[in-house]
Amino acid sequence: MINRTTPESEFNSIVKGSGDKLVVVDFTATWCGPCQRIAPLFAEMAEEMKDVIFIKVDVDQNEETASACKINAMPTFQFYKNGQKLEEFSGADINKLRQVVAKHK
Repeated sequence: MINRTTPESEFNSIVKGSGDKLVVVDFTATWCGPCQRIAPLFAEMAEEMKDVIFIKVDVDQNEETASACKINAMPTFQFYKNGQKLEEFSGADINKLRQVVAKHK
């Protein structure tokens, strides 16, 4: 399942309230071609990995969250555990996404 966050407070409560579960955040935009191409694969991963929390954040609808997370390119994926950011990368690279999730899961 993919959570779609709106306000920054909701984003923060998910990231900080997840405990030792991995949280994978996809910062995306409707006008971003690479974002749209990786979206179904991100959704597939969310269905496969019930022990990981997957979040999509539309940077145009959630400018405060995108700004607070220092997002400059889309898609950008951030990985959190215990409220701490573990890693981040930009680009629609599904293999890298799978590697990083496996590394921190």
